[in-house]
Amino acid sequence: MISDAIIGLSDGLTVPFALTAGLSSLGNARLVVLGGLAELIAGAISMGLGGFIGAKSEAESYKATLATTRKLIATSPCQTADLVQAVFKPYNLSATNTSTISKSLHDSPEELLDFLMRFHHQMPAPETSRPFVSAATIAGGYFIGGLVPLVPYFCVARNEVLLALWISIGVMVVALFAFGWTKTGVVCGWSGRKNIRGCILGGIEMVIVGSVAAAAAVGLVRAIDQGQDV
Repeated sequence: MISDAIIGLSDGLTVPFALTAGLSSLGNARLVVLGGLAELIAGAISMGLGGFIGAKSEAESYKATLATTRKLIATSPCQTADLVQAVFKPYNLSATNTSTISKSLHDSPEELLDFLMRFHHQMPAPETSRPFVSAATIAGGYFIGGLVPLVPYFCVARNEVLLALWISIGVMVVALFAFGWTKTGVVCGWSGRKNIRGCILGGIEMVIVGSVAAAAAVGLVRAIDQGQDV
């Protein structure tokens, strides 16, 4: 769930920000709001569907691997014994110990099946609600993240788009840095000089990514607009 939230927020904080910054070059705050909201809704739906399909695919892959492994246990105990030994090989256990563990697991086919799925295939059983939770988390993260750069345009007059853009940039620098800091802290930890340095670099990285995306969008929109005028 944390990874889904990170994916949704990461895209939400960069893509709509780049779009609103690009549309700002046209000089109409209402156009930025309408275009931004349209992208925000469409993007959230698209991201949510992507998360749903991805989670469904993982569940289908798990079921297929589970059926194949169950058949292998029933028909080829020698091969499954080799798989068990392969799991413990990096730990330098003696042949006697691994043989004892393997025999114990083979005495209970369901436990052997669970062991092979978790440690050989590295595929723990997915929750049945995973596709829906993943879709809602990614879509919600995208919508919330994308709403942040759009808020300043609601608060200015139609012809004050440049003011809204500068406010949006200031808000997004803080938001992107905070997100990068938090994301790195959640994954790597908060305490210690190394982790603090990593959090700072994570924040700076997000600011750079968002800034590059916004600058590219502004440049492209201006170039297209000028080309049409010619």
